[in-house]
Amino acid sequence: MAARNKARKRAFQILFEADQRGVPVRDVLADWVRHSRSDDRQPPVNAFTMDLVEGYADKVNRIDELIATYAVGWDLDRMPVVDRNIVRLAAYELIWVDETPDAVAIDEAVQLAKEFSTDDSPAFVNGLLGRFKDLKPSLRRE
Repeated sequence: MAARNKARKRAFQILFEADQRGVPVRDVLADWVRHSRSDDRQPPVNAFTMDLVEGYADKVNRIDELIATYAVGWDLDRMPVVDRNIVRLAAYELIWVDETPDAVAIDEAVQLAKEFSTDDSPAFVNGLLGRFKDLKPSLRRE
C-alpha cells in the first residue's frame, strides 16, 4: 500500500474516532502521535496524516457547511458516520490541497468507502465529491 494511501486511511480513522467519541479531532491526533512514540507496536503517524487532520480541523465548519448544503436528502447528523468522515477528509483534500490531483482525492475516498462502508456508499461519496470538484473555485471562500 502506498504511503499516501496509508496516511489517508489513518487520517480517516482519526476523524472517525473523534466523531464517535465526540472529542476534537486534534485531541485524537495527539493521542495517536503520543501512542506511536511510546509503543513500538503502534505505527507512526506520518507528516501527511498530520497535515490532512490539521487541515481538516482548520476547515471543519466550512466543510460541514458544504456537506450539509450539497448532500441532497441527507442531514449531516443522520449521514452514516463512516461516509460523513470519508467525505469530510476528502473534501478538505479536494478543495484545499492543491498538490493532490482531484481525481486522486476522489478515487481514494471511493476506495475508503468500498473498504469501510456499505455497497451504496462509494456512489454517494463519488457523487458528492464530484459536485465539490465542479464547484471547487467557489467553495474555497471562508
